[in-house]
Amino acid sequence: MSSMGTPAVVMDSGTGLTKLGFAGNDAPSWVFPTAISTRVPGSSGSKSSAPSKPSILSSASAASKISSNNVSIKRGMEDLDFYIGEEAIEAAKGPSYSLNYPIRHGQIDNWDHMERFWENSIFKYLKCEPEDHYFLLTEPPLNPPENRENTAEIMFESFSCAGLYIAVQAVLALAASWTSSKVQDRSLTGTVIDSGDGVTHVIPVAEGYVIGSAIKNIPIAGRDITLFIQSLLRDRGEPDTSLRTAERIKQEFSYVCPDMVKEFGKFDSQPEKFAQYIVETTNRAKPLTVDVGYERFLAPEIFFNPEIASSDFLTPLPEVVDQVIQASPIDVRKNLYRNIVLSGGSTMFKNFGRRLQLDLKSIVNERVHQSERLSGAKSSGVEVQVISHKRQKNAVWFGGSLLAQTNEFKSYCHTKQDYDEYGPNIVRNFSLFSVP
Repeated sequence: MSSMGTPAVVMDSGTGLTKLGFAGNDAPSWVFPTAISTRVPGSSGSKSSAPSKPSILSSASAASKISSNNVSIKRGMEDLDFYIGEEAIEAAKGPSYSLNYPIRHGQIDNWDHMERFWENSIFKYLKCEPEDHYFLLTEPPLNPPENRENTAEIMFESFSCAGLYIAVQAVLALAASWTSSKVQDRSLTGTVIDSGDGVTHVIPVAEGYVIGSAIKNIPIAGRDITLFIQSLLRDRGEPDTSLRTAERIKQEFSYVCPDMVKEFGKFDSQPEKFAQYIVETTNRAKPLTVDVGYERFLAPEIFFNPEIASSDFLTPLPEVVDQVIQASPIDVRKNLYRNIVLSGGSTMFKNFGRRLQLDLKSIVNERVHQSERLSGAKSSGVEVQVISHKRQKNAVWFGGSLLAQTNEFKSYCHTKQDYDEYGPNIVRNFSLFSVP
């Protein structure tokens, strides 16, 4: 089969989750933890204690198919005894398997595990022959060039993929925002706020290039909000304070309010209007009722008033965004304020974008007024716009899907032929997409 007629594969592997699918789709076909469990050396446990689904690579037909295509995975069958994703977490509950997370803080930490992880992703989930497909993989900002080379080596030597493009996650998030009606012109200049489970990054991008010196990250993300809800439930003496219940409250009930003090007043004056509860029945003989109170709006508030949950980090997100843009070159600042794009599951709270825009506008307006007072000259002002859109939860993957389905995509990729001729350092340089 010719690689020219097949869709590109889009693989976005993050610290917490991996998203897999084919270019042109609106959403990834598979989302699962970036986790792998391997057999503990010397373990005599049988595979029956692990999940029953076998790795597709353990079948003789798949193994022969790989060898016939000269793919250089020369391992014994015992080395194929591993699991990824949810199955890896299940397998690690027994004594025979150990659980590992090959990506830490966005960067690949264990290349052997990552290669096996990609192996199962391609052959078991995507069920495709890599030599028939071009691949778009994602990387964090400031990824060392050695990491790009290692990625190319695995993709071309182990899997013989037809072509490879490694895209910066923040640039893909900008592309995903083009689906919003707020976006007037398709631009690869903007400020990306990417907040997942473990960390929140604020990344300025100018014409597709990350301004590395201005990037900031804040230690507040989805996991911190869940833990904060759990602590509020405990303080109130709720009957179920499990992480699972806290996670459910976060996902089903939480929202961002414009003013925390006023919101407390609303709650206190009309408690019956705001009363919410969830019935927890799983694994229990008697259902438990858990009330949902102030934590609905108090939990996401830690982005804007971090001191309510932590004494270690005290800078509100709008201030961090302002600092990042002010640390960027002066000629791109107006566009960085005008195109602030949200990405990741922890930016999905109702009214998150609206509150961020409001708080940031007040910081910027105060600076403009101060400048006018000092100079005596009237300013034209600075437009602040935060862009929310329907795809922001999977923005990085969706941006990759958009770009990898364009007619130009394959011309930007490095091919197997290029790799064989010039070696892995070809991926140190990469062409930026011209914006269609």
